[in-house]
Amino acid sequence: MAKKIYNSVTEEILALKKERGAILLAHNYQIGEIQDLADVVGDSLRLAQEAARSDAKVIVFCGVHFMAETASILCPDKTVLIPDLEAGCSLADMSLPEDIRRWKQAHPGGVVVCYVNTSAAVKAESDYCCTSSNAEKVVLSIPADKEILFVPDFFLGSYVKQKTGRKIHLWSGYCPSHIMIQSADIDRLKAAHPAAEFIMHPECGCLTKSMHLADQIMSTEGMTRYVGESAAKEFIVATEIGVLHRMRKNNPQKTFYPASDDSICQYMKLHTLEKVAATLEHLRFEVKVPAELAARARVPIERMMAVA
Repeated sequence: MAKKIYNSVTEEILALKKERGAILLAHNYQIGEIQDLADVVGDSLRLAQEAARSDAKVIVFCGVHFMAETASILCPDKTVLIPDLEAGCSLADMSLPEDIRRWKQAHPGGVVVCYVNTSAAVKAESDYCCTSSNAEKVVLSIPADKEILFVPDFFLGSYVKQKTGRKIHLWSGYCPSHIMIQSADIDRLKAAHPAAEFIMHPECGCLTKSMHLADQIMSTEGMTRYVGESAAKEFIVATEIGVLHRMRKNNPQKTFYPASDDSICQYMKLHTLEKVAATLEHLRFEVKVPAELAARARVPIERMMAVA
């Protein structure tokens, strides 16, 4: 059978989504063209929730590998696809399951809270999962007498430790995109735009030095809501620059300044419309977590979802 000719890759994706009974989920850091075509755009927590509640047979996940793994764990009866298998996460690679096992042996009774930016294998060794939007709530839900290991992001863990006052052991991982945002960038932008509100993601490398300057510290989903509700007309945005597309699209009358033009996740940017179309056409690059591992990793994820 001859391949159908479409007028555009967008038309092809829309037709293939309907044919496959698929839903397209896109993280806030994706390129604008993918965000514009997605059924849902959001942060890790929102996309996990949407994957779990969707009745679509096929989920095309435009994010990074650990996000597609989470969708696979929550939706074992669905086909979860990722347009580019190379879309990994350097932060997720900074903690390994054997690291978690060693800490738990050294701290009997301790509780491991893993950021969602971890592999399924690390989640399977953890007690709770969290995202940047609910990390504080998750930690506060744990009995106060428990020692906590927070992996892998040092800056988010530091923020949660300060906010909760809990005894938290911090892993030394970091997001290479967020580490690019430094306090000197914030000082320069605040001097240039004194009327702008400063909103910050808790993964930022400037967190400890600049958090006292922030009007809000929140997840990307929190940021996109906040800028629409705020009376301010200008914002300095400290996170990966992909989120600016959604902010500008939803708030054309407002101005947004990236805290650093270098805060770019190259993994997130691997996905393209052409790759999405090929994924839908061939149903390729399925992300499937083995059943035994998925069952163990589901426990901390479901605890997170319950808190959220």
